[in-house]
Amino acid sequence: MTRRSGYADLPLHGGRVPAWLSARMAALGRVIGEAIVHHYGRDELLRRLAQPFWFQSFGAVMGMDWHSSGITTSVLGALKRGLAPVQKELGIFVCGGRGRASRRTPAELMLVGEHTGLDAERLATSSRLVAKIDSAAVQDGYDLYLHGFIVSADGTWCVVQQGMNPTRREARRYHWLSQGLENFLDSPHTAIEGVSQGQILNLADARAQAARVAGLELVHAGPQRTLSILRGLRPAVGRSLDLFGEPEPPVPTLNAAPDVVPHLCMPSRHEILGSDIVLRRLHGALAAAAERGPQDYAELLLTPGVGARTVAALALVAEVVHGTPARFTDPARFSLAHGGKDGHPFPVPLRVYDETVRVLTHAVSQARLGRADKLDALRRLDAQARRLERHASGPTFEGFITTERATAAEFGGRSAFDH
Repeated sequence: MTRRSGYADLPLHGGRVPAWLSARMAALGRVIGEAIVHHYGRDELLRRLAQPFWFQSFGAVMGMDWHSSGITTSVLGALKRGLAPVQKELGIFVCGGRGRASRRTPAELMLVGEHTGLDAERLATSSRLVAKIDSAAVQDGYDLYLHGFIVSADGTWCVVQQGMNPTRREARRYHWLSQGLENFLDSPHTAIEGVSQGQILNLADARAQAARVAGLELVHAGPQRTLSILRGLRPAVGRSLDLFGEPEPPVPTLNAAPDVVPHLCMPSRHEILGSDIVLRRLHGALAAAAERGPQDYAELLLTPGVGARTVAALALVAEVVHGTPARFTDPARFSLAHGGKDGHPFPVPLRVYDETVRVLTHAVSQARLGRADKLDALRRLDAQARRLERHASGPTFEGFITTERATAAEFGGRSAFDH
């Protein structure tokens, strides 16, 4: 049985992803997705997308806002555009999207069925059920406006959808994964992300079975039976009716026991603070870039123009490809690869970004031809970072950011506020 994998606060921020970043996000999202499928298979990519901490880190390494609800829309859009040219070969299809695009999901799934032979009607039914559960069965004050359905040629799928509460200026993201899903109404979510507002009415929770049975009995008994029960509750007007008979469990950390739900809390501030990242992990990536860079990226990849700054970005990208779930407790750290569109933690260094995409694209294309040595260099870079972070030293977080901002012009730094 699948389970929820976490909660998170996602502040609502306005604005659009500029075209110069949108195209790059599609390119980077594509090669990262291809690299994961090459090393670990299609199912692993779906599992990653259904993990809220990894999903947030994925968006941050793409240069999107590191903390806001916009990551959901931009990441799904980037994947849909980026994987479209290779979706049949890769066997990963991204359907749906925001607003009107979400309503085209069933039609897009029909096309997937034509290409793969999958039961498109069954997939479309799953899509509608997931949307209906998170909009009606889970009554938490957030109205759905985005629905992304990602399906593999093998028939496994994951769903990422998001609702908003404009009054609170907050969003909540819901993650689903088909692997192990036995019942849509017994705690099917892999994750529900959003700000905690106390108890929510979740009729999709396994503990709500008695409430669902009681609801059906009331419907079958007719309106008079329902009215009589409501009259009996009149003295308790204004109080919450506990449908589950037990309080919500406390929110734990990511490293808690498997049956406990973690909580990712993304603040509304734009600035990244040193407390938002695990500094030793950053030091490990920087040290690995300095140690492995000359050997792997000058002698092995033989890619002209790849400098030390690009290798540092590649070290963080390598962790997104190869890192284990416990590595993503600090999603903000991955924004240190390519900055953020709003200028936090620093403007997007376009020259570094383009070199990263170029190196990865070349490595993935060679791997498709059976020459995986270039793509394997990323795995060695990541492994070296894990070893070095135990004792590596480096700049303070503030010192790192100061240097990046001072050299922003040198690397083509740009933000959404530039004209």
